[in-house]
Amino acid sequence: MIETAFAKINLALHVRRRREDGYHELETLFAFVDAGDVLSVAPAERDSLRTVGEFAGALDNPFDNIVMQALTALPRPQGWAVTLEKNLPVAAGLGGGSADAGALFRLVERSQGLPDDWHARAARLGADVPACVLSCACIGLGTGTELEPVYNDLAGMPVLLVNPCVPLSTGPVFKAWDGVDRGPLPTGDLRTITLEGRNDLEAPALALCPVIGDVLAALRETGPVIARMSGSGATCFALYDSPAARDAAQAAMPAAWWTLAGALR
Repeated sequence: MIETAFAKINLALHVRRRREDGYHELETLFAFVDAGDVLSVAPAERDSLRTVGEFAGALDNPFDNIVMQALTALPRPQGWAVTLEKNLPVAAGLGGGSADAGALFRLVERSQGLPDDWHARAARLGADVPACVLSCACIGLGTGTELEPVYNDLAGMPVLLVNPCVPLSTGPVFKAWDGVDRGPLPTGDLRTITLEGRNDLEAPALALCPVIGDVLAALRETGPVIARMSGSGATCFALYDSPAARDAAQAAMPAAWWTLAGALR
């Protein structure tokens, strides 16, 4: 079986407060691109993981990989030999590991169904994992695990992802957030929330990784509907009215930057 681990982007991300448990109270708008990593599985005597692809070298410890953790979280009647084609950069704000785990959950669902408590099992692996299991546009509350539906009027919209090939870990970005509550996520459909929302982690990420500003400036010069940083960075996204505009923007990006052209699911 083969499953795509769809790249996650945060069309908006509002940080409301620091919690006593060390996490942050969030209101975020999840969306997914129709491309990403690829997982394939085959029956085996025991679970195993092989990583290939452009960014395979960034995952040097297979036993610490979230895919192996997802395999452990979801018992099956036999082992699986998993091959992970790592096409998304690591520590990039695209939920790469969470998307991989989400794809593994969908493979288990396809083969035998998921347990009733799949959401809790997914949440224990990471705050983005439940949304990545669904891989459809939704609103995330709490730490991002409490999901609510949203009317998706942007399905099929051309999107360009750009990463300056500089990893940026989530922890330091959240730590650098200034603690100011700038207000709740707007209400409405996907387009309205995206255009009226913001990413509260953009400023702290810029302070830690200034090249993000260069990426945003380059994208905004291409005339997108909107350009914004995703998650905790350093990947930024831009939405376009046509595939031709998206593809022209991709061609205009520096060759040293990683790009992915796709469409919103």
